[in-house]
Amino acid sequence: MSAPGTTGLVTRAAVDAAAAVLEGVAVRTAVEPLDAVPGLLLKREDTQPIGAFKLRGAFHAASRLAPEVRAAGLVTHSSGNHGRALAWAAARLGVPATVVVPHDAVAAKVEAMAALGARLVRVPADEREQAADAVVAETGGALVPPYDHPDVIAGQGTVGAEIAAQVPDVERVLVPVGGGGLISGIAAALAGTGISVVGVEPELAGDAAESKHTGALVRWDRARVSRTAADGLRAARLGELTWPHVAALVDDVVTVTEASIEQAARVLHGAGVPAEASGCVATAGALEHPGLVRGRTVAVVSGRNADPAWVARVVAA
Repeated sequence: MSAPGTTGLVTRAAVDAAAAVLEGVAVRTAVEPLDAVPGLLLKREDTQPIGAFKLRGAFHAASRLAPEVRAAGLVTHSSGNHGRALAWAAARLGVPATVVVPHDAVAAKVEAMAALGARLVRVPADEREQAADAVVAETGGALVPPYDHPDVIAGQGTVGAEIAAQVPDVERVLVPVGGGGLISGIAAALAGTGISVVGVEPELAGDAAESKHTGALVRWDRARVSRTAADGLRAARLGELTWPHVAALVDDVVTVTEASIEQAARVLHGAGVPAEASGCVATAGALEHPGLVRGRTVAVVSGRNADPAWVARVVAA
């Protein structure tokens, strides 16, 4: 698929409508400086109730379902944070949730989903989309995808709207990229403002960067992307809806090494920011590519739900 135009993209109006739905539900997270990197500010999405930005898109999408559809249950496939967010949303809305979870998901994230009352279905990573469709067919529930849905994108876009309000002179926003829901929403919220949006992803899962640079959607196989420690980014690839947003609204996508992700983790944890590997990626972009920090630059810390073994190894290094 070649680079598309702007028809059918999520609008700032849709993001503003999502913000109204999320008022009193999602935390308006702080923006604060990272002293180790002059000029860099952190958008602390790790402080959301479920420890990640995913709450925004999951709750917004679930809330827009017809009540009778929602009552049959919410269904998704996720390696962690989106599943946890949907389980949280389901509990708040008083409906059941089923999450199809790949076998290689981080144990701590799986346990958190279960603790919120979600029914878990474990499958090989390559089978999770089909398994989720089967659950929908079985239960009559509603599928809430992790990223490739306009209501999910609009919900995630509230991160960008908040940044613009909190940092009026912001010049650039660095965003981790997996499936592209977060960066699509932020780019939609900031479209036409002159604020540069740059995606950052692991070099070992660099399909979005390749897509952006070649102008055609490419998808790396899961065996290839599974090498990165950033588990929240390795299983997700740009979708049929997020790719047009990245193609049209995102200025660039850069990659970072695993060493840079680990360095970012040490810097962030040393500053009291308990980011997971995926949540360190945008900051890693600022460390590995210092030229990205142009004027007032914000890096999104997308989540804190880390693999404890990874944190122990990296932070102690």
